[in-house]
Amino acid sequence: MTTPTTVSTCTPETEQGKHVFEIFGYSEYRGMGVGELIRSGTFSVGGHDWAILFYPDCPCDYITVCIKHLSQDAKVWASCELRLVDQTTGLASFLHKDGTRLFNPGDYFLGSGLSKKRTQFEASVYLRDDHLTIECILTVKKPRVSTTQFLNKIEAPPSNIMEQLGKLLGEENTTDVTFSVGGEIIGAHKILLAVRSPVFRAELYGPMKESKGQHVTIEDMQPAVFRALLHFIYTDSLPDVDKNVGEFNSELIWHLLVAADRYAVDRLKSVCESILSKNLDVETVSTTLALAYQHNCDRLKDVCLGFVSSSSVMDAVVATDGYKNLKTTCPHALIDMLEKTRRFHKT
Repeated sequence: MTTPTTVSTCTPETEQGKHVFEIFGYSEYRGMGVGELIRSGTFSVGGHDWAILFYPDCPCDYITVCIKHLSQDAKVWASCELRLVDQTTGLASFLHKDGTRLFNPGDYFLGSGLSKKRTQFEASVYLRDDHLTIECILTVKKPRVSTTQFLNKIEAPPSNIMEQLGKLLGEENTTDVTFSVGGEIIGAHKILLAVRSPVFRAELYGPMKESKGQHVTIEDMQPAVFRALLHFIYTDSLPDVDKNVGEFNSELIWHLLVAADRYAVDRLKSVCESILSKNLDVETVSTTLALAYQHNCDRLKDVCLGFVSSSSVMDAVVATDGYKNLKTTCPHALIDMLEKTRRFHKT
């Protein structure tokens, strides 16, 4: 009789979170006294609670920022990045980073944190209109142990259906519909398009279908955008974004959001909104905001308005070409932007 062998595995699991702490009326906190602090709201990363601590009156005329582990029932391995935001651009240009270390309940990032000479800080771009912004990016690391299994258990291979469907994009001999896009002819498979897009289903199979449904002309779309749309329909991914994170192309994502809305590919539309919301800057926020209004992206609209109102970048945004276009194409967005900024600075 064979003795059964069991096995379990341990793999590292990482969770990252970002917290932004806005401090208004900075001058009112000067003179609080050494050891006195301002604490952010509690935020959670990796199942643990944390807070940003700001000390306006440290010895030797310094200001200091650090992080505290608030959870009282567990230890955790974590690393931290602390940033001060440039109030003229909205970008986090000053960076302090602590490597991974073990936190006991109630621990601080002792001896580290972000410290800066008060006179140097008060003359810097990090303080404007008595307002500063602190960003904290926490990375929590913990082991993930699998359930115990028999070693001789036969495991099924992982699904590769998306990889197989993706190969169909290059198989011209199996396509049953062609699209003319910007002078290029692109082949595809009607049934796949119909399953993934109700608009394609109506065009290719419904009463509004083209003659015989064999050839369709696509107006007002670049070939590269249509190819990216097809790639997502076939594989549920965007290779130029998912696999090359450092090569963000805002113009492509803008056009893809429009295409996703046009063909009712809702998941692609949400993916585009997510990517744009994570890559907002002074130059792109106005164009992104206009698209959010035009294509009913309420969550993206709120993120854009929040970026402008909370990062003190209004003057820089107003100077961009995107803002000039926004005034023409989406004037009601300006009213919402100004009202959001006004409400934010009243709180």
